[in-house]
Amino acid sequence: MVPSQLETIDPSPLPRTVLVLGATGYIGGRLVPRLLQAGHHVRVAVRSPHKLEQVPWADEVDIHRVDLDDGDGLLEAATGAEVIHHLVHSMGSGRDFEDKEAATARRVAEAAEAAGVRRIVYLGGLHPDKTDLSMHMRSRAAVGRILLDSPVPAVAFQAGIIIGSGSASFEMVRHLALTLRLMPAPRWVSNHVEPLAVRDVLYYLLKAVDIDGDVNRAFDIGSHDVLKYAEIMRRFAAIAGLKPRHVLTLPLPAPTLSGIWVGLVTPLPFALTLPLVQSLQEDAVTKDRDVDEVIPPPPEGMLDFEQSVRLALLREAEGAVDTNWDADAGGLAQAAKPLPNDPEWAGERVFTDDRTLHFPDLTPEQLWPVIEGIGGKNGWYSWPLAWRARGVWDKIVGGAGLNRGRRLPDRLRVGDPVDWWRVEELDAERRLLLRAEMRVSGRAWLEFTTTDAGHGCDFRQRAIFIPKGVRGRIYWAFVSPFHRLIFPAMAKNIAAAAKKSHPGRRQKGIR
Repeated sequence: MVPSQLETIDPSPLPRTVLVLGATGYIGGRLVPRLLQAGHHVRVAVRSPHKLEQVPWADEVDIHRVDLDDGDGLLEAATGAEVIHHLVHSMGSGRDFEDKEAATARRVAEAAEAAGVRRIVYLGGLHPDKTDLSMHMRSRAAVGRILLDSPVPAVAFQAGIIIGSGSASFEMVRHLALTLRLMPAPRWVSNHVEPLAVRDVLYYLLKAVDIDGDVNRAFDIGSHDVLKYAEIMRRFAAIAGLKPRHVLTLPLPAPTLSGIWVGLVTPLPFALTLPLVQSLQEDAVTKDRDVDEVIPPPPEGMLDFEQSVRLALLREAEGAVDTNWDADAGGLAQAAKPLPNDPEWAGERVFTDDRTLHFPDLTPEQLWPVIEGIGGKNGWYSWPLAWRARGVWDKIVGGAGLNRGRRLPDRLRVGDPVDWWRVEELDAERRLLLRAEMRVSGRAWLEFTTTDAGHGCDFRQRAIFIPKGVRGRIYWAFVSPFHRLIFPAMAKNIAAAAKKSHPGRRQKGIR
């Protein structure tokens, strides 16, 4: 079960000025609002400030333009800061990422010393005490050593797989489980890992600001829930309500080949999947709980794997289509939710057919009655035989079909059936969102939006599909060509019906 208590962030006993490097990244973008809530003054260093335009906390922080590749602007950003969170990781930046990360770490350490910074906080990866690590793990370990060897006291946290929507490790698990029921996998899936909820990672990063004295060392952080990687994929499938997933372990290491394979069957780029798979060649398990001596565990306890996954899937479980970045789903869940600056491969795979047309001689008020009256006896305004054939097939395979019709011919309310759809959201004269109840390998929505464009009306029509497994992806590939025929005709015929209903309202002189 998902824990019922909400995450509370107590005010820091001594508010400090904190510089966050990597604020546009997965962890940094979630840490900044927690630092603010704790009462700290936050600076963020970014190469491209425009990336922060959509984040809700942009007006509450000092934004510094910094290029970590050459250190330009770094000393100025660090001057006056008491703590630096170094959360930049160039894993997906090419084959030379080891050298780049080491050089960046040295620049950060030098700037921190020159600016009189009190502490550096770094997040690395769990790894065994050995020298022949993967390049990915070797690089993160090297960065930790560089920071710990600097004159400025540092804390280097070491975490395994981070569970939260947008985490590259978690998204790899998610997409593999969603796509494949039988997964042939190299022997590294038998290695042990200790996943950790993003909420708990953020807890330690936040509390590190208040560590006093000259503490200068690495700390393992983990959930105490140790699993084999294959078991993680199987348990994710069970938690997500999927049919059982089977992992066929092959006696082959093949990290490069399996990294390419993961890149082909998931939306993650090869630059991420290759180092991620290489890092899985070793166990990633905490060796001690020394961190408890400087930072007590979260008051509500660490989240186990199942709790972490349920939080990460909360948005999908609620049936949201568009991410509502300002929605308050409870503090505990916020860390696991997607954010505007998460990468495009974060979350479930989403296919869309998105079309916007401008009707210069119609207003939203004129167009809306046709939209609200769609379906039932009014039909779907394009290729009626195609709609009927799809409805008959849906009925044959056990779906709702087209013969459900509507409750009323001209008005809708949330929850109403519309043939094989159901009204999920309704904003009169602005937006209608229909959720599909047809038999299909995935989840689908159809959205209509009208916007007053001053001279005329903008009409947006969007089909949204979240596939389930390979069959869902095949289904989308099959129906997409038909969308290109059906949906443009639908939009034009909806406009024609609206004009027919208001023949005397045409606006002159607009082309």
